[in-house]
Amino acid sequence: MTAYQWFVFFLIVQLIHGLGTWKLYEKAGRKSWEAFIPVYNSIILMKIINRPTWWTFLLFIPVINLMMFPIVWVETLRSFGKNSSTDTFLGVITCGFYIYYINYTQNVEYIKDRSLTPATKTGDTVGSLLFAIIVATFVHTYFIQPFVIPSSSLEKSLLIGDFLFVSKQNYGARTPMTTIAAPMVHDTLPFIKTKSYSTFPQLPYFRFPGFEKIKNNDIVVFNWPRDTLFHMYLPADKRYDKPIDKKTNYVKRCVGIPGDSLQIKDGIVFINGKELILPDRAKPQYSYKVTLDPKSTTDFDAVFKDLNITDGYGFETADRDSLTIRALTFENAEKLKTVSGITSIKRNIRKGRENGIFPCKHHDGADESKIAWSGDNYGPIYIPQAGKTVALNLESLPFYKIIINEYEGNKLKVVGNDIYINNKIATTYTFKQNYYWMMGDNRHNSLDARYFGYTPEDHIVGKPIFIWMSWDSNGQGIMNKIRWERLFTTVSGEGQPQSYFKYFLFLLAAYFVGEYFWTKRKAKKTE
Repeated sequence: MTAYQWFVFFLIVQLIHGLGTWKLYEKAGRKSWEAFIPVYNSIILMKIINRPTWWTFLLFIPVINLMMFPIVWVETLRSFGKNSSTDTFLGVITCGFYIYYINYTQNVEYIKDRSLTPATKTGDTVGSLLFAIIVATFVHTYFIQPFVIPSSSLEKSLLIGDFLFVSKQNYGARTPMTTIAAPMVHDTLPFIKTKSYSTFPQLPYFRFPGFEKIKNNDIVVFNWPRDTLFHMYLPADKRYDKPIDKKTNYVKRCVGIPGDSLQIKDGIVFINGKELILPDRAKPQYSYKVTLDPKSTTDFDAVFKDLNITDGYGFETADRDSLTIRALTFENAEKLKTVSGITSIKRNIRKGRENGIFPCKHHDGADESKIAWSGDNYGPIYIPQAGKTVALNLESLPFYKIIINEYEGNKLKVVGNDIYINNKIATTYTFKQNYYWMMGDNRHNSLDARYFGYTPEDHIVGKPIFIWMSWDSNGQGIMNKIRWERLFTTVSGEGQPQSYFKYFLFLLAAYFVGEYFWTKRKAKKTE
């Protein structure tokens, strides 16, 4: 829905509210017209039901308002003496329209000083739980979101089983576009495995100001752009549509920012003609071919274990004279060169045309034969920047086609050698938003921008800032499954990560000790 459509929808909702409550406003000593004035009517309603004015703010926050509306409907009914279980059930099940029945057919009286304390313990528990969910949803949506690392694409920096806190504030919190959704879950309801949201209605994209911009080498959580355009398990001609904020969450390193020129040469990223220098914590890995001396007595399994290469290698021959290591850092590659029995070690470099590389015919209708790139030798390409204009022709179109007709909502078609945008011949295109190039550090085991292309700014979720838990499913025994050295470590920063877990335990102990003495002192004063 456009901003104009949402404004009209908003006015219709206000009209529905006014028509269903104006008599009740009068019975509460207010003017009937106050029920029709947008926002103001909510403030007055909070006064009528004896609830704090700040509740009005919650009524206009997407997803949270879905939980607030039933509460307000029930509170309105109770303010006019309708507090039975049947009234509560009818108020909720009719989406508040039961209030119409009360407004027009029942001679009710306004209870000004009604008790706000739940009549039963169950009611008190449900109310407390509901508000806990509301607060948690608010924090989850606009401040901090938990996230777990599902794959090895950022191996060494982030491990499979790392549990993160992702900040929404660094790059600016994005308001939900999907207005009807289950709180605290993403796109699927747990256990029953069904869709957790409704695709209609959708809010226009809006992001609050952040206190930093995305920089080269930042690790970023974002919605996978191609979750709408294709899915690896579906045929090429099938779409897999999701709202932007319900697309699958990905985490990658942003190597290219808006306005950059990016090129990959033999697996090394170059930005604006210069090699991209990664931070200390980044450990790019590549696939290597290792040749062994068949007469060697070296225990290579033990060597790999010492280098923490546990499941990233495989022997290619029955006599174990060669193997492929699928994720090896430069540092470990140099160490292996000094190991007795290893005769050669060579990094695998993909040359020529690689299937599935962006842009490709399977996804974008591009002519593959003209773009002989691979994941290791790619580009140069331009990372689109909002407000910048590029020349548009049949050679450049494959790179920007998805941006034009999907991410920025234009009507695009090609007739012969002519390109039409919104039914007009176009030789240039000006971008409406910024785009980013996201890649994994595990270069030969990462589904990243080399295969799905640009990430639009409206797909950015947030910045991982903190690892609060790290779980190694391959560890033996509960104590070995927890990576203790990674607990309470920061994701970014200079040097190697440092655990703050012991400081957390100290503060937690100090809190409980202080709480004990405070309670004891308070009890002593009341004696």
